[in-house]
Amino acid sequence: MLALLNPESLLTSGGIFLLAAIVFAESGLLIGFFLPGDSLLFIAGFLASPAGREATGKDVLPNIVIVMAVAAAMAIIGDQVGYLIGKKLGPAVFARPKSRLFDPAHVVRANEFFAKYGSRTIILARFVPVVRTFVPVVAGVGEMDYKTFVRFNIIGGLAWGAGIPLLGYFLGKIDFVKNNIEVAILAIVLVSLLPVIIEFVKHRRSTSK
Repeated sequence: MLALLNPESLLTSGGIFLLAAIVFAESGLLIGFFLPGDSLLFIAGFLASPAGREATGKDVLPNIVIVMAVAAAMAIIGDQVGYLIGKKLGPAVFARPKSRLFDPAHVVRANEFFAKYGSRTIILARFVPVVRTFVPVVAGVGEMDYKTFVRFNIIGGLAWGAGIPLLGYFLGKIDFVKNNIEVAILAIVLVSLLPVIIEFVKHRRSTSK
């Protein structure tokens, strides 16, 4: 199971097509919240760089421009699908029972995020694991103005889908990152989980009062 969530292993075996599928699933399908989005995009950028090709000894991915374009496009399309799921299924999405692949608490968290940041949530949630999977669905259920959603979705999709691979591409040139890619992956995962950890601590403190 751990191998399936290892970004470098996933990209080495599935290439650009698996990258596209994972980004789409995490953005648009309710079961995609557990997928390694941030670390996957970072490693994709690294593997598309000269340093990444040197480290692996092969061309795992095409050039960085294609990687950025595919990731951003799948992120944007995925959120559009999530919005449509919420709009078509409505409150029935929230009524689903808890299971291994779905936890109503994730929807509640997405709702709280939306209540706090409004329309900006569509952009900000891109950088928060789990929340980014459910926010477009919440937007659809709440019948957020479609043109507004599309506008923020494109901005967020470009910032996340193209920005993080570009970060991996340039940071991969640093010798420490290139020679300690596992540490870099761990750092990206920890940074991406930081907002979730902060919210969890805040919640525990508020409930303990």
